[in-house]
Amino acid sequence: MTRHRLDREAVLKHIAENPGQVTKRDIAKALGVKGGERVELKEILRELQHEGLVERGRGRRMIAHGVLPRVVVALVTAVDDDGDLRLRPAAGDADPETVLHLPLEAVRGRPPGVGDRVLVSTERRPDGAYDCALIRILPQEGGRVVGVVEAVADGFYLRPANRKQRAIRLDPHLLEGAVPGDLVSAETLGPQRLGLGRGRVVARFGTADDPRQFSRLAAAELQLPEAFAPEALTLADRATVPGLQHRVDLRGLPLVTIDGVDARDFDDAVHARPDDDPKNQGGHVLTVAIADVAHYVRPGDALDQEAKKRGNSVYFPDRVIPMLPEPLSNGVCSLRPNENRACFAVEMVIDRNGALLRHRFGRGLMRSAARLVYEQVQAAVDGQTDDVTGPLLEPVIRPLFAAWAALDRARQARGTLDLDLPERVVQLGDDGKPVRIATRERLNAHRLIEEFMVLANVAAAETLQQRKRAGLYRVHDRPDPVKIEALAQFLQGLEIGWKASGLRTPKDFDKLLAQVREHPLKETINGYVLRAQSQAVYAPDDIGHFGLNLRHYAHFTSPIRRYADLVVHRALIEALDLGPGGVRHVQGDLVGVGQDVSQCERRAMEAERKTVDRYVALFLQDRVGARFPARVTGVQKVGLFVRLDEVGADAFVPISTLGHEFFVYDEAQSALFGERSGEHFGLGDRVELELVEADSLTGGLLGRIVDHVPVQPRKPKGRLSRRMEGAGRHRGGRRRG
Repeated sequence: MTRHRLDREAVLKHIAENPGQVTKRDIAKALGVKGGERVELKEILRELQHEGLVERGRGRRMIAHGVLPRVVVALVTAVDDDGDLRLRPAAGDADPETVLHLPLEAVRGRPPGVGDRVLVSTERRPDGAYDCALIRILPQEGGRVVGVVEAVADGFYLRPANRKQRAIRLDPHLLEGAVPGDLVSAETLGPQRLGLGRGRVVARFGTADDPRQFSRLAAAELQLPEAFAPEALTLADRATVPGLQHRVDLRGLPLVTIDGVDARDFDDAVHARPDDDPKNQGGHVLTVAIADVAHYVRPGDALDQEAKKRGNSVYFPDRVIPMLPEPLSNGVCSLRPNENRACFAVEMVIDRNGALLRHRFGRGLMRSAARLVYEQVQAAVDGQTDDVTGPLLEPVIRPLFAAWAALDRARQARGTLDLDLPERVVQLGDDGKPVRIATRERLNAHRLIEEFMVLANVAAAETLQQRKRAGLYRVHDRPDPVKIEALAQFLQGLEIGWKASGLRTPKDFDKLLAQVREHPLKETINGYVLRAQSQAVYAPDDIGHFGLNLRHYAHFTSPIRRYADLVVHRALIEALDLGPGGVRHVQGDLVGVGQDVSQCERRAMEAERKTVDRYVALFLQDRVGARFPARVTGVQKVGLFVRLDEVGADAFVPISTLGHEFFVYDEAQSALFGERSGEHFGLGDRVELELVEADSLTGGLLGRIVDHVPVQPRKPKGRLSRRMEGAGRHRGGRRRG
């Protein structure tokens, strides 16, 4: 870098403090640059641009990297739990990863909705985040809205499946054969009468009364790729299982798969035995064999491009959108019982306390001894064997549990973030309609597979580090101190004595979760702890995994359904010289890959959640008007979220239904207080809820409270008027019991 008489940092500081407002001439004037120094200023600006520290915006104005201009065009991307808006800058204005916050109470008139383009002024906070103020809502550019066609007196409308979007008018000449009741995807064409958007139908995919379309609805909403390119299908159809060749022969090792009863793609198989090394008494030798997807999917080919585009498989109650075509995902890659399969295996030696002593990777040829399910394995170890597990109990199943016991001791010793969050399971009838909504029981058999997979993932990450190879790691950063402070205040409001200074390590959180295991608000507290955490992502920088309390961690065990795992397989194959299919990655190239697969993961999770919500709403449609025992799980300025015990789903209770008085929102106590009566609603309160609406299109539930038992007495802190000024004052309505 050239040395300058002109202060380079002063130039950069001036640009950062005046984002999007200064040209080269303005900088020269502000810094008193004259004569020959103008050439030097030009060189400095060129250097700063080349280094990526600044860039030219509109009108040749300079913008410091990561700093927004004072006025930007932004896209509304989400509505948070308080009803406030989250925005991202439109392309060309700044880093698209920057998030802006637009408080709902600061919006006059009609608020923008998700997908709207807006012009906002920005103000940067000391922590680098941005608040913004709405200037105006801009005309819509071409976009997509998914929903159901409805007929009205003067034409056709599209009612969006996303309740945060607005209805649009459909051009009657551009319906593409759609009729009222059809689920469609429409392209917006711009505003029309009374400000309503208008659009044209571009795709039809069933009727709104067919629950088998719920997953297709979510796929269309989130633009999940479904159809595979013909070239990829051709490659998949031609794939065959390789012979032994240079592979390790593992066909004599009784590896077994243990999965859910409805699983179809079997990524992993496991085996364990006691270590016969006298120096490692009480130790174990574990083998985890993973489908060798890298043998079939080569870098840059059509299969690789399709897998990278998807990022991961998406699992719905009725079907799967696979990352790889079924001839691979459910065929030659899947570790089916009694069939030869190519695998990428790791043998790991642990001591009696679960510490990993050494490991080695190799590509092999295996033959699964059995396809087992979690409940079947748990029953066997509990004394109830069947025809399959009986012969496997002593030679295979008990050694697996013995090894898991050692791994579990290691996990408990280091302390991990072991959240107990129930998972909803939708059971469907032959007609595709939900017949039962259950909560999945977490068994020791589940924990066994989790710990075996974690250990294999650690071995993969450590190998990449030892070989000094770039890879894609599963990283989980430390929690944001601001969120931890909010969590501590929440716990203190429940009279659970934890301060923010006591919540620094995974072990601290482990102690907290153990303390509240029998608490009536256990589920609520677990959810709050989860929201306080950073989001786990994929990245080439190995910063460790906070939740698991591990220094090195990478995903290795699910390459059939996760592209990140395939990236790790390729890196290991190259690093260990294990044959074709390896890649020596460049760390910089993996930044974008990590961002892409992380985004695909979030997209898949949202699609899965939306689909389950719709099945639950359909399941409850015939019970509108019925009353359900429930618990308050969320408190907002505009109402309550209440979880129904029976189905584990949240219904929204608008503040207007709580009573005939004004309510004050107390954020510190996560509660609403009646202005006159002092009646209060807060987290954990037991209620009886009357179901008012169950909308299977949006997946939304609405209810009203008919009986209420506070979990603890509460009082607003300070004078009520001050509380109203600080926390917000919202009008209730008449509540009828």
